[in-house]
Amino acid sequence: MRYEIKKSFDRSVKSFSENDRIKIKKITFEVLDVLSTGKKPPKGIRLTRLRNDYWEVGTSLRERLLFRFTDDLVQFLLVGNHDDIKRALKR
Repeated sequence: MRYEIKKSFDRSVKSFSENDRIKIKKITFEVLDVLSTGKKPPKGIRLTRLRNDYWEVGTSLRERLLFRFTDDLVQFLLVGNHDDIKRALKR
């Protein structure tokens, strides 16, 4: 499985504290593991299909990861709150 981290994802991660960045990095690898092996997501991670190839991972009550999953490619697009994800999907 291949993965790509978009510039928008990097920009959105920079606004978080160092501890939050470490958590986000851990969650991205857990998502890749879940998608490549087909096992269930770990407790505390909500994996939701939004539309077509776009998925969301709930990392906490506030932050969510937006990614696109097609065939064998996962593109991490954005980290943000509900409104940030909604705005990104409109574009």
